[in-house]
Amino acid sequence: MADQRPPLPPFTEETARAKVQAAEDAWNSRDPERVALAYTEDSEWRNRDTFLKGRDEIREFLRQKWARELDYKLRKELWAFTGNRIAVRFEYESRDADGQWWRSYGNEMWEFDENGLMARRYASINDLKITADERRLAL
Repeated sequence: MADQRPPLPPFTEETARAKVQAAEDAWNSRDPERVALAYTEDSEWRNRDTFLKGRDEIREFLRQKWARELDYKLRKELWAFTGNRIAVRFEYESRDADGQWWRSYGNEMWEFDENGLMARRYASINDLKITADERRLAL
């Protein structure tokens, strides 16, 4: 039997919100192994201008991401849902190795398989330099 990741589609507003919160919690763990388990073995990603296929590439991408995006903190918000798809808006803050703080804004489109694993994730992201005093997301 395939791994299941409830809540399962088709989504209601309640289950879509639970799915978004679970994703926020997992990403805030900054644990590539934990996060990768929410995706199908052959999941397709577009993250900015990077295209990934499968859990192994996702894990490596996340390892590199959190090695350079220090003190990462994320907030996600449900935007829309239907059937097996969810759209979210998000923002996260992190600092680079030189101490520069960034706020990144974006939108994601998610598509899930019948077991609640994400089969597709398409993310568009924009970055804004901020000062430490402008941070909104506490660690």
